[in-house]
Amino acid sequence: MNIVVVSDHAGFTLKEDLKIFLESEGHNVIDCGTFSKESCDYPDYANTAALTILEGKAERGIFICGTGIGISIAANRHKGIRAALCSDIYSVRLSRQHNNANVLAMGANIVALPLAKEMIKEWVKEEFEGGRHERRICKLDLY
Repeated sequence: MNIVVVSDHAGFTLKEDLKIFLESEGHNVIDCGTFSKESCDYPDYANTAALTILEGKAERGIFICGTGIGISIAANRHKGIRAALCSDIYSVRLSRQHNNANVLAMGANIVALPLAKEMIKEWVKEEFEGGRHERRICKLDLY
C-alpha cells in the first residue's frame, strides 16, 4: 500500500521511526515532511500530504503532531479526507470499519512507538463495513 506520512517538528522523531516500520511491513512510504525538528507550521505539511491522497498518489496517510489535534483538523479541511485522531486500538479499528478513515492522526506526545506500530497494523488490515455507514460517509462531503 502507498502510505503518505507527515509531521510537524513535534512529531518528527515518531514519523521517522514509523517510516522504517512501514517499509519493513512492505508498504511504499511517501514522506511529505517535515524533515527536521526545526519549528514549522503543521497546516502546511498536512495540506501537502492530504493532496497526495486526493491526487491518488497514496491510498492512506499517517499524520503526526504533538497531540494529533492540530494536524487532524488541518487534514479534515480537505473534502475527501477523513482523518481520525486515535490513541488506542479500539478507536483505530472503528475508524476504518465505520468511518472509512483514510488518514490516521496521532500525537507523538501521547502515543509511544510500540503502541503506534500496533495501531498502524490494525488500521492497515481493517476494512470499511459499508452498509449503514456508507450513507453517513457520503454526507461528510455535502456540508
